[in-house]
Amino acid sequence: MNGVPTNSRDQAVRLPAEQRYAAELARLAAADKDAKPPGWQLSPRAVRSFILGDDKLQVSRKFYGDDPLVDRAIVTLMGHQGLMLVGEPGTAKSMLSELLAAAISGDSGLTVQGTAGTTEDHLKYSWNYALLLAEGPSPRALVPSPVYQAMATGRIVRFEEVTRCPPEIQDVLISLMSEKQLMVPELSRDGGEGGRLQARRGFNIIATANLRDRGVHEMSSALKRRFNFETVRPIRDPKFEVELVVRQLQQELAGDEAPVDVPRDVVALLVTTFQELRAGQTQDGAAIKGLDAVMSTAEAVNVAYAAALQARHFNGGRLTVREIAGQLQGVMLKDGQDDARRVRHYFDTVVRERGKRDALWKAFHDSARGLWE
Repeated sequence: MNGVPTNSRDQAVRLPAEQRYAAELARLAAADKDAKPPGWQLSPRAVRSFILGDDKLQVSRKFYGDDPLVDRAIVTLMGHQGLMLVGEPGTAKSMLSELLAAAISGDSGLTVQGTAGTTEDHLKYSWNYALLLAEGPSPRALVPSPVYQAMATGRIVRFEEVTRCPPEIQDVLISLMSEKQLMVPELSRDGGEGGRLQARRGFNIIATANLRDRGVHEMSSALKRRFNFETVRPIRDPKFEVELVVRQLQQELAGDEAPVDVPRDVVALLVTTFQELRAGQTQDGAAIKGLDAVMSTAEAVNVAYAAALQARHFNGGRLTVREIAGQLQGVMLKDGQDDARRVRHYFDTVVRERGKRDALWKAFHDSARGLWE
């Protein structure tokens, strides 16, 4: 049909993890000789290899930072409690939950996005009202939620931004996680079992919450007891973060119409700036004022990608600190005048001093003057 795009994988902006890394998952499954928990597609060791990499099987590392956290997360999902990933925005909580679901269940798409508008139907079920009126309550008329589908098939369900949901919606999770069953009273017949869904082995929940949103809707102690909490922290190792930004930038740029030259030292400068303004401390230990804005690795990737696109289309195809400085404004100065003053102080002191010894930092300082003018 004219004007209607085809549903092609090539046209997707972002494929789910199980499709992006289908070849790696297949290699891991073929080589996997370890015992698998009930309902799991891979053994715990293979799940770990999928996330942290395996050179022998040509499996790439996808999560950088706290390797023991990944081990603990996998162990949690083998047990009876859910996994709660908390941390600052942009610390790859959602990415980690997606990777875990893809490796364990082969499907990362069973997801509830927590918002102020999330209702009980999003966690349980709703109805196809045309069928409901025609046939009455029946399995065919029932529209299962992602949680319902995960329970019925023994898979992982992801609950993003759980603290953004009203308390009464959060509390729906308590019985689901405690009893591992979901009641559908409309399908009950004379008190029989037709209206009771028992979760199959392999079912579990991975939830995420931002530390900055903790005051939105605090979780009840009863709900907290149903989860093991793991804090996903910002990457502290500059080499790790540079590697991650370069790798993700290359993925974003892959397949586009024209290549972009991405010097590693330019990415390293960007990462250093983000790490220092995130931590409120320079690499040599001097205290500075950190920003209220989110200075996460994900934001660094966004800045690098936007700068690379600017370099490709306007500045000859080579990424420089000029493009980096130009794109920083949208990140650093979006939270008010306090951040603007802190950015100016950072460039007037730290960046200026480095520029006296390093030509790259001098070019960065000169290019960024417009941030505070």
